[in-house]
Amino acid sequence: MSHPPPALRPTSPVRWEMARHGAMRVPGVVFADEAMLPDDDGGTLGQVANVATLPGIVGASYAMPDLHLGYGFPIGGVAATDVAAGGVVSPGGVGFDISCGVRVIALPAARAELDDGALDRLADGLARHIPRGTGPGGLWTLGPDELDAILRDGAAHAVARGWGAEADLAVIEHGGRVADADPDAVGPVARRRGAAQLGSLGGGNHFAEAQVVAEVVDADAAAAFGLAADQLVVLLHTGSRGLGHQVCSDHVDAMGAAMAAHGISVPDRQLACAPVESAPGRDYLGAMSAAANFGRANRQVLTEGVRRAAREALGVADATVVADVSHNLAALEEHAVDGAQRTVCVHRKGATLALPPGHDGVPEPYRAVGQPAPVPGSMGTSSWLLAGRGGEAFASTCHGAGRARSRAKARKTWKGQALRTELEQRGIRVRAASSKGLAEEAPGAYKSADDVVAVCEEAGLSQRVVRLDPVAVIKG
Repeated sequence: MSHPPPALRPTSPVRWEMARHGAMRVPGVVFADEAMLPDDDGGTLGQVANVATLPGIVGASYAMPDLHLGYGFPIGGVAATDVAAGGVVSPGGVGFDISCGVRVIALPAARAELDDGALDRLADGLARHIPRGTGPGGLWTLGPDELDAILRDGAAHAVARGWGAEADLAVIEHGGRVADADPDAVGPVARRRGAAQLGSLGGGNHFAEAQVVAEVVDADAAAAFGLAADQLVVLLHTGSRGLGHQVCSDHVDAMGAAMAAHGISVPDRQLACAPVESAPGRDYLGAMSAAANFGRANRQVLTEGVRRAAREALGVADATVVADVSHNLAALEEHAVDGAQRTVCVHRKGATLALPPGHDGVPEPYRAVGQPAPVPGSMGTSSWLLAGRGGEAFASTCHGAGRARSRAKARKTWKGQALRTELEQRGIRVRAASSKGLAEEAPGAYKSADDVVAVCEEAGLSQRVVRLDPVAVIKG
């Protein structure tokens, strides 16, 4: 049974601690300024406390400034468990959209060089070449053998089949392929759902957005990332679609049934888990890695849609992948815990890998400046590209602006058509299939991404590199 969390104690203007209580094995740590703390009758902070009860958890149950209520784990949650000490893996610590993440694609064009007509054509081209909305309809429909290859090799297989270039893989997290994927652990329903969805955005908060580099904060890192002031970029925000959702559902059920055999009880059934080294733990990690490969391949295939749109609208020769990083994943990593190196299972749910300069996990072109960490803002507001600093939360940083109001409350507050008109009047082209979807993703339903990334910088988690302002939004 969960209990109300105790009061948070500030240890700095942007760091708060929750003392251990009840079954908590570690304290809770929330990175936020006072205005960002959740105001939901203790629901989100209660989830931070519940995560701290997981077997094998080390360090703390962390939450980023974009935290809000999630499934079991808060969105914005980070937790690491010690594998050798019986540490568990929990599908709720990854979420239903496995390997949801953001890809940044740089276009060889500056905003000042383009008239409004060119930007209109770009928006139209992105809408034409990027499938979106719920259900099937991806750019690449897969047969069983091809789907197995995608689940095993991710973006690397997509490139081998002509969807992009080898150079793309050099700047993608894990080279575009998550190791230890087990396609056989992905069930038939998940396979059926994914087969016709590769190369599609989906719905909800997923989007493609054309943006301009509006501010350069760290010139050296921006140069390393190949970005300059006034340059156009495209952000893709999507994940593993129905395949990943089904993998999560299947394994939550399996782990829920297996916990008793491992002597595990949790305060919330949504925290269903199993030891990493158990059969259900290994099965989940194998299926999760396969779904992550599907997510990486999904963004890889969509990149070719972006390239087609840019060639047609702007006549540019090519577009360059700058970064691709997941913010829903569990990964086995080496970290210092109590002065010793341990293999830990790091859950990042709505949190982005943010390795520091010099770390050998950073893509080689960026090793001197740190892991690029894209942080999308809410629709019509600024996004950011950060560089990792390897802070205390197992080298993690925020993943977005973070919801301040639920989708239901957003629909009651904003009207999609009025929002579309407002954005267009600000010079932001909107290509959306659903007015309801626009209302749910209204900027006012989210925190300020500017404020969120500033907290992460002050907390030593990441460094701001460039601010990206939107010129076109493509949504389901």
